[in-house]
Amino acid sequence: MVGSASHRVNQNAQEIAAGIATAPDTRAALTIYFTYLISEKRASPRTIESYARDLTRFSEFLTDHLAGEPTVENLMGLSVADFRAFLAARRNDGLSPRSLARNLSCLKSFFRHMERTDIGANHAINRLRTPKTPHSIPKPVNVTTARALVNEAGTTSEIPWVAARNSAIITLLYGCGLRVSEALSLNRNIFPFGSSLRIVGKGNKERIVPILPIVTDAVNDYVEKCPIALAADGPLFVGVRGKRLGSREVQKLMVTLRAQLGLPSTATPHALRHSFATHLLSAGGDLRSIQELLGHASLSTTQVYTEVDAERLRNIYDKAHPRSRKR
Repeated sequence: MVGSASHRVNQNAQEIAAGIATAPDTRAALTIYFTYLISEKRASPRTIESYARDLTRFSEFLTDHLAGEPTVENLMGLSVADFRAFLAARRNDGLSPRSLARNLSCLKSFFRHMERTDIGANHAINRLRTPKTPHSIPKPVNVTTARALVNEAGTTSEIPWVAARNSAIITLLYGCGLRVSEALSLNRNIFPFGSSLRIVGKGNKERIVPILPIVTDAVNDYVEKCPIALAADGPLFVGVRGKRLGSREVQKLMVTLRAQLGLPSTATPHALRHSFATHLLSAGGDLRSIQELLGHASLSTTQVYTEVDAERLRNIYDKAHPRSRKR
């Protein structure tokens, strides 16, 4: 059984590496790297996809830059100027500082892994500084808007079971602070929920999330109305063809809700997760508990919500305090 799983991981890694046009020895190094990401790092499918895309662009750049598909020897001979030329090309492609930072992080990870596995070492990449990204804080919706989204979601389709499904998803995202991918990866056999739900999040990290009665009621309404036979080991949330619902459909749902409620483009599915955290913090929740509920590996990731709450308090002060009013 273990051998079979290991074989599947290796086969998956080979397929990903095969999609990157490069020299045979570099492709072999990529296969080892993606095997590591999948089996040891336990990276999410989304991370794997992003890294594969970044490394594809890097290989395409080097093929043009070096006038041939890059070999491992070529990779080890790259200079700081070569890496900077790649980042400059990606910047000219319109990449944001955040995306450039992710590109560089991916490359550093790949080169570190090649060094650890004795494939080769190139320390030039370590001399590159990560592009500065503008400091941003989450943009949650307020409590009134969150309630409106939950209430309005049930009016977004003329098909009763689809409307119930939409309502269940929005209620689940806001009521439990789930990532969209986490909600859509749930299988039918986890329902009825009980008082809590075990979520497998980023990096296959598990956490326990309490379930509110309103969430259970919304999902139950959807399950009862859904005309599609939901297999126990199949998806909980499905589309009209019975396939697992994709994140694109949830994005479209939020576009519809934004139009119906007159909300800005910052009201995204992920904003519901931000809202969950911010509203808990405003109600007196402590950061450690919120960190656990969100599944953040580091407390510093959760601490950004204190900035949101501080900004909210400043706005209240500016509007209400007599001294803050312009004369």
